[in-house]
Order: sequence, then C-alpha cells, then structure tokens
Amino acid sequence: MSKSSDLAVVLVSGGMDSLVCAALANEQYEHLAFLHLNYGQKTEERELDCFNKIADHYGVDKSLRKVIDVTFLKQIGGSSLTDDGIDVKKFKGESDDIPDSYVPFRNTHIIAMAVSWSEVVGAKKIFIGAVNEDSSGYPDCRPSYYAAYNNLIKEGTKAGDIEIITPVIDLKKDEIVKKAVSLEAPLKFSYSCYARGDKACGVCDSCALRLRGFQKAELEDPIEYDQRPNYLG
Repeated sequence: MSKSSDLAVVLVSGGMDSLVCAALANEQYEHLAFLHLNYGQKTEERELDCFNKIADHYGVDKSLRKVIDVTFLKQIGGSSLTDDGIDVKKFKGESDDIPDSYVPFRNTHIIAMAVSWSEVVGAKKIFIGAVNEDSSGYPDCRPSYYAAYNNLIKEGTKAGDIEIITPVIDLKKDEIVKKAVSLEAPLKFSYSCYARGDKACGVCDSCALRLRGFQKAELEDPIEYDQRPNYLG
C-alpha cells in the first residue's frame, strides 16, 4: 500500500500506545508532525526524552515537532500524576472506579491544541493512542468520547475536515505489544511509568498493565524496572 502524501499529526506522550500510533501513522503517511504536552506530570523529563528519541527514529523534522507547556493542569491538580499531595497508587487489579491518576479533562485540552496546530500546518488526521478496554478506566479514552469530539471539530473548525484517529482503542495491551514488534517500533524508547522517571516502578497501574501485556505476549519488555512482578497469576 502506498503512503499518503498528506501530513498527519501524532500525539506522542512517549508511552507504548502512542509509540504504536506513531508506527502505524508512519506506515500510512509520508509526512508526520509530532505533538507532545508537558503538563507537570511526575515523569515529565523522561517522557520528553522518549518523545524526541521516537521522533528521531521516524525522521520527524525539527520544524514539525511541537512541545507545548500546559502546566496549568498541575496548577489545577486533582490527579496523582500532577499533584504532589497525591501518591501514585500501586496496581490493585481490575476495577470499574476511575483511578486518581485520571487528569481531569486532560485529553480534551491536548486534542484541542492538536486540532489548532493541524489547522495551521494543514493536517487532516490526528493520531492518538487512546485505549478503551485495557486502559485504567479513563472517561476520555472511550470511543463515544472521540465520536463526540470529532463532531465538535466539524462544528468548530474552519474547514471542518480534521479527524481524530484512534487505531489502538480496541486493542488489549498484549496486542499492542505484538503490534509494536510487528511494526519494528522502538519499544526501548517508550516509557509508561506514572511514579518515577529514572526507571519504571513496575507496580503502578500503568506499569502493571504494560508488564502484563508483555507477559501475555510472552515477550521481554526492554526498559528498566525497579520491580517486575508477575501479573498473570
């Protein structure tokens, strides 16, 4: 399949899901623009480093790498990712409760900036690594949320033809791991921990879901962990 000559914007947090989105976008588009948001998260420096390494890997021009400061999300607080008064919790298994790692309305702010930038650079597609079933239960990772947001874009933009693409939203973490391997995505440059930036803790929700995905896929996660519990038992 030939690649489109259009420009696509990819939201790249530095995590595994956004890495796979970047790899999928790279399969489909000749030209990519990468967007990263610093919002005062506890692993901000590590995530930014991963963003740049992933951008280097896919040959994204420096002029098409956008890093935006949205630290007002830290000022607002209310999340263990941004609020120093809330500890990042250890994984306790599946739950229907929305965890305190949820950053209030974060994806709405992030995507709004991606839409604004897409209007400026002429991109029609915005790739985001939202995951529904295997996520931590965030309301802004549901398919219905993205359907509503795409309707908002149609109503609120000049041409109304920009669309959010969520290529991994229905995949389980082990499927995302396998997809990364099949696309030869540089998993060693991704990072998913919520708690610390030096090496992944291995016990927060995000680390647990990632490690369990690798364990189900019967593959070794190439990044360094403080602990590597078995999440299959």
